[in-house]
Amino acid sequence: VQLVESGGGMVRPGGSLRLSCAAAGFAFAPSDNTWARQAAGKGPEWVSTVNTGGTKYYADSVQGRFTISRNNNGKTLYLQMDSLRPEDTARYYCAKASRAIAMARPDYWGQGTQVTVSS
Repeated sequence: VQLVESGGGMVRPGGSLRLSCAAAGFAFAPSDNTWARQAAGKGPEWVSTVNTGGTKYYADSVQGRFTISRNNNGKTLYLQMDSLRPEDTARYYCAKASRAIAMARPDYWGQGTQVTVSS
């Protein structure tokens, strides 16, 4: 299982980024899919999950600002991030897993993509 995250970068507060996670050799659906992040010097933090049925869940810290989605062929997972804040600065990871499994198994994550929000 190989996941490749991309789309990170540096952005000013209030800006937007769209992260992508490409899957090699498999589809994200039907399955739970999760985004997590880890800031420097801190533990991993769950960000969002879309379950097999398409229901989406978000951490309180990103609710209303971030949107998780999959493309039509199910081979790319996205995280649209709007109204970014400095506290969103972290390395972001995707996983083809539920929230519980993704947070317990960092070996399920890709290599991550860095997001830096700074003025």
